[in-house]
Amino acid sequence: MKAPQPLMSLEDALARLDAAGRAAAIQEVETVSTFDGLNRVLAHDVVSAVDVPPGDNTSMDGYALHTDSLVDGAVTLPVSQRVPAGVVGQPLEPGTAARIFTGAQLPPGANAVVMQEQCTASPEGPGPWGAVALSAEVAGSVRPGQWVRRQGEDVQRGALVLAAGTRLSPAALGLAASVGAGTLSVRRRPRVALFSTGDELVMPGEVPPERLRPGAIYNSNRYTLRALLLSVGAEVTDLGIVPDRLDATREALRHAASGHDLILTSGGVSVGEEDHIKPAVSAEGRIDLWQMAIKPGKPLALGEVNRPDGRCLFVGLPGNPVSSWVTFGLAVVPLLQAMQGMVVRPRRVLTLRADFDWPRPDKRREFLRVRRNAQGGLDLFPNQSSGVLTSAVWADGWVDNPPGQAIRRGDGVAFWPVDGGVPA
Repeated sequence: MKAPQPLMSLEDALARLDAAGRAAAIQEVETVSTFDGLNRVLAHDVVSAVDVPPGDNTSMDGYALHTDSLVDGAVTLPVSQRVPAGVVGQPLEPGTAARIFTGAQLPPGANAVVMQEQCTASPEGPGPWGAVALSAEVAGSVRPGQWVRRQGEDVQRGALVLAAGTRLSPAALGLAASVGAGTLSVRRRPRVALFSTGDELVMPGEVPPERLRPGAIYNSNRYTLRALLLSVGAEVTDLGIVPDRLDATREALRHAASGHDLILTSGGVSVGEEDHIKPAVSAEGRIDLWQMAIKPGKPLALGEVNRPDGRCLFVGLPGNPVSSWVTFGLAVVPLLQAMQGMVVRPRRVLTLRADFDWPRPDKRREFLRVRRNAQGGLDLFPNQSSGVLTSAVWADGWVDNPPGQAIRRGDGVAFWPVDGGVPA
């Protein structure tokens, strides 16, 4: 009898996925408007050709002045000019102030700003714009640089602003725009072919519940996985449900490999007589079937399918809905990141209080569906079965529980925030 295959650690699996993804990295580069760059991955560095801000400017509405104009006791200064944002002021006359507005560049000769709430303005005065009075307390507290944003304090000319491999967040797009980048060079989106296997699967809308045949189930994975792929920026071709036959599975793989970077399937990656994914992929390319030491999501397949112009990566996920959902976040997301040359930062893990007991842990590393509560702790979904998809909708994260580790109420546990199934 053949010895059972040893379970693979998640870290080992992730290392292999990263290597496979970077070996099959997408080389095509597209130029997109910065407006349309959200969640794309930069192909080339963005280097600033300007200082940001381009000159010293004020962060407050108020009055620009030079601190040498202030002496002990109350001070009244003529207002010699008015400087709104976008207007370059004249050199500041000694002993005067300039009315200035947020974002406006300081006129030459000014080195501080006093916010308007601390000033008393008078339309009557020796200056063309009246006068401004400061109390002794305010005048004595003004320091050089007060409420001044220095030239280049955010970005200096020639600085690397965004590195290649950066996934473009809303803030990153704003930063690119701040240095004048109207377009960005990004990797082409991954093209993913998606299909499900299983004669028991029925599409919602095709058969009403009252006419559902015995043993049939609605295909939820097709909807979940397609949405997950779209949420991480992939282009998806939905190839539907493939019958549980070896010839049909091989034909589906050949069709899927054409014009795609990755084939993603759910179901059929076990070792039963009706699980045709392994022999089909082996016949059309190569496959490794892993038994990962995690729960849910033990079976995972990684391979390649041949095509005339090269090879297409293949990933087979387990068929149980929660197993498929969890392994997508654990395995497929980092694979797609590697394929786009993305710089992957350490995962955000929080230590939070468990407001539940977990007395019978599994021998595998578990990812328990939990939700943060108003008291700052974590509640556990009562049914952790891999077939209970309601737990995925209810949860806002996973507890990463080590093998054999019991949890008692009040223990600190490792919490992974997730956004719809993608680790945040």
